[in-house]
Amino acid sequence: MTGDKLDYLTLATSSNDFLERVLREGIQPDAEKLAGWEFRGFNTLTLTTLLGFPKFKKGFYRDGADLRGYNVKIKPGGLADPWIDVVKNGKSVKHGFYDVYPVRAEERDNLYPNSLLLNYASRRNPAWDPSRVLRDYLVQPDPDNPDLYLGKAYLALGPRRIFVSFFVLERENESIL
Repeated sequence: MTGDKLDYLTLATSSNDFLERVLREGIQPDAEKLAGWEFRGFNTLTLTTLLGFPKFKKGFYRDGADLRGYNVKIKPGGLADPWIDVVKNGKSVKHGFYDVYPVRAEERDNLYPNSLLLNYASRRNPAWDPSRVLRDYLVQPDPDNPDLYLGKAYLALGPRRIFVSFFVLERENESIL
């Protein structure tokens, strides 16, 4: 964007108009740089804070030739607080699984051709799981920084796509699935 280096805090606290520009100008992430990692995430929508889930992690892993992912529940806290996994039976709580692939022009979810699509209509989610209607677009805002990503989440309700929130991801730790 204008030569300025973007960072996690800048993106997490920017306006939707600015984030939309960054999303449109970002590049498609290299799937190989995502696979095997978890990224701390922050939803920019104030409503997510009120509902208690502004923070999360997204993990990415290889399933044969396919890239897939999941969300990790994080203990509540602010942007400056550490990301601490919610643990149950000695393991972090993983949910909201998704398939990851480059946006396909012939499909309905093709708003950002420069992005990867995180499609929650994954076979790993039960049919009754409300996350199945989520569709996230993911870009790398700075081609020189493979540790920082910007996403935009939508609800897929029949033919309609309803904007939910932007989110920011930054590499945090290796994935343990």
